[in-house]
Amino acid sequence: MRAPDHQLAGSATDDPFVKSRASAPEGFFAVEAAGLAWLAEAVPAGGVPVPPVLEVTRERIVLPRLQQVPPTPGAAERFGRQLAATHAAGAPHHGSPPAGWDDDGWIGTARLPHAPGATAAPGGWGAFFARLRLAPHLAAARDAGALDDDDARVLERLCARLEEGAWDDGRPPSRLHGDLWSGNALWTAEGVVLVDPAAHGGHAETDLGMLALFGLPHLERVLASYDEAAPLADGWRERVRLHQVHPLLVHAQLFGGSYGAAAGRAARAALGLL
Repeated sequence: MRAPDHQLAGSATDDPFVKSRASAPEGFFAVEAAGLAWLAEAVPAGGVPVPPVLEVTRERIVLPRLQQVPPTPGAAERFGRQLAATHAAGAPHHGSPPAGWDDDGWIGTARLPHAPGATAAPGGWGAFFARLRLAPHLAAARDAGALDDDDARVLERLCARLEEGAWDDGRPPSRLHGDLWSGNALWTAEGVVLVDPAAHGGHAETDLGMLALFGLPHLERVLASYDEAAPLADGWRERVRLHQVHPLLVHAQLFGGSYGAAAGRAARAALGLL
């Protein structure tokens, strides 16, 4: 999520990076470690690198400290190919948690529902996205006073269309980072390294929509390289706003402000109401 409480940056020394949270909920850092390990499984096949977990406890996770460098077009093109390879590693079903984890996860400090078993998956991608990604955060954002009634109704309409399968395309579930905003893609001398995942099985366009939400250096190079490695379905650019509804609702839940209205606008765009 945007505005994180840490950065993996600094000099490339033996001094590790420690992220901690007092009284963290059970599994808060363990599921992050599981997500990093699951994403790392794709690296031998060309996936995006992730840092190894040096230590994990209930209240902290310890990672290597990485040296960041300025983004370059070449690194962006490599990132696009690697992200396609990570997605191609696949997932058991939409909503599946990372391997070795059978509970919910977290995105920022908001709980992220998972569907641990294949029989628990709610159906196609649209049903999963409506029930496990949009509806819980819609309810939380409305309870927090971050959504007005008009926006809430539009979002409920979007959920209904998703349940109907309006955007289902039959593609197999991808292995997603799940919180792929620009702050979680660190540019190093060896290329992009991904941190802070909310890893799960879902639609590849979800990660791409998140990359576009807050901007990424050389984004068009990343997308072109991705498309060359794994051709995107027709109309994917028109679906970017659909995939951005979830992170905007999470932001509305956690931070309030204008994010609720932004989620409403994204839902209207997805429904063709703008």
